[in-house]
Amino acid sequence: MNATNKIFDTPLYPYERSADQDAATPARHTAIVIGAGPVGLTTAIDLAHQGIETVLLDENDKVSFGSRAICFAKRPLEIFGRLGAEQALIDKGVEWDVGKIFFQDRDVYQFDLQPEQGHERPAFINLQQYYLEKFLVDRIREMQEAGAPLEIRGQNKVVSVSDRGDGVEVRVETPDGEYELHADWLIACDGACSPTRAMLGLEFEGRVFEDNFLIADVVMEADFPSERWFWFDPPFNRGQSALLHQQPDGVWRIDLQLGWDIDREAEKKPENVIPRLKAMLGEDVDFELEWVSIYTFKCRRMESFRHGRVLFAGDSAHEVSPFGARGANSGIQDADNLVWKLKLVIDGVAPENLIDSYDAERTRAADENILNSTRSTDFITPRSETSRTLRDAVLDLAEHYPFARPMVNSGRLSVPCTYDGSPLVSADALTGGPPRTRPGSPCPDVPLGEHDYLLRHLGDRFVLLTIDCEAPDEIEEEGVTVTRLALTTQDDRTGFLKERYLGEAPSAVYLIRPDQHVAARRIEYNETLMRTALRRTLGKEVAK
Repeated sequence: MNATNKIFDTPLYPYERSADQDAATPARHTAIVIGAGPVGLTTAIDLAHQGIETVLLDENDKVSFGSRAICFAKRPLEIFGRLGAEQALIDKGVEWDVGKIFFQDRDVYQFDLQPEQGHERPAFINLQQYYLEKFLVDRIREMQEAGAPLEIRGQNKVVSVSDRGDGVEVRVETPDGEYELHADWLIACDGACSPTRAMLGLEFEGRVFEDNFLIADVVMEADFPSERWFWFDPPFNRGQSALLHQQPDGVWRIDLQLGWDIDREAEKKPENVIPRLKAMLGEDVDFELEWVSIYTFKCRRMESFRHGRVLFAGDSAHEVSPFGARGANSGIQDADNLVWKLKLVIDGVAPENLIDSYDAERTRAADENILNSTRSTDFITPRSETSRTLRDAVLDLAEHYPFARPMVNSGRLSVPCTYDGSPLVSADALTGGPPRTRPGSPCPDVPLGEHDYLLRHLGDRFVLLTIDCEAPDEIEEEGVTVTRLALTTQDDRTGFLKERYLGEAPSAVYLIRPDQHVAARRIEYNETLMRTALRRTLGKEVAK
């Protein structure tokens, strides 16, 4: 076992008896989060960052065993930056942006996930989930020392959930027995097998694919570059596929397709795993197994992510195949979408129906991820000889002809969703504006000077971004203050500001939400129309 994995044995949030367990009547909290995985930790940090009193409950008291999720994309890294939690992740993680595709014994082509410059964060880092969880718990401790209203309780297992209309009742099991809590809002981040979902009698809808993959983390010294390598029909796993990723501490992630009709427990035994890995790596490569698992492709989601005062996020709400790194990355963006809306509702600034837009926007994102994940799975694991013949022809063409390369699908890697059609988004009114920054889209970063970037200035507030035009320094509407950020293309030395936010337009005004998505944009400031757009973003106007 790699010495680094002593982290598995160290309680990060050991059980301590809370005052709530001795209260004469059940304590009521503003928000309770269930599950201290990547999504639950992110949600709790963001809630407390917004000043929302929060209790995070988890039946465990340690990090997850095994590396599990390892690929974290640029957008989640930007979210962690907003929460003050990104630097430890980036310092420890392995940065990469190049992927290579192999077909049989041939190197077919490679791709670059971040071909353009001008972004502060890398396209991807690889980092074991246990490190991510530890660093996020470290961030919680920093916030607690600064007085943040956040408590994390280990060995607190939720055994009953009841939505009472104006709040939620939760029964919790601990080493000292059970106790009851009440909450204004409950966010379930308790994974794909979500006990919360089961307690409420809710189910997933979707598809389970008839295939299995061996996932193995091995510790070895290897001179492979920090790239994503994917094989179709390799010599060491004929008729199947394989994936290789580097992680920190000399750990490498290997995925091997096994097929459907297998003995899952037998396939996980070292005497069966090691020969497969030796066939891939070579007989002379020394390695040791750190973690082994078997997974089945699943593309499913709940019909709705909101059920009264109970909200679902991450794998508890949606489940996708792991190729494409869409699971944890999407769940982190669930938190990013939800928390600012919950803050406005809790503060009485926005109506409770604003929370319905969380369901509308993030079910759209889940459908987009499920669509891409399903297409990847169908390409990786063709269901008929005809499909396999067509796929192999595409791979043959891709080696020599660039037009065929976009048709190769080894897992369309995670990108943020643009909320086209959202009830919170105004119609696009910037003629000639770049499509990538249309209303509903996430804001791309732009360098503003040496070691300075746009997203740092957006933070988690409403911003009126003006480019080469005038507007008030502040707008106050419906209890919300919007602060102006004035930029000019005269200072745009790289040209990225014009390219990403102006396009062919001579000037622009953007209304940007606290999750750094565009709510509205126009060629110039118009007081009435911008206030209308803001009310719509608060859930107080009907989009037309």
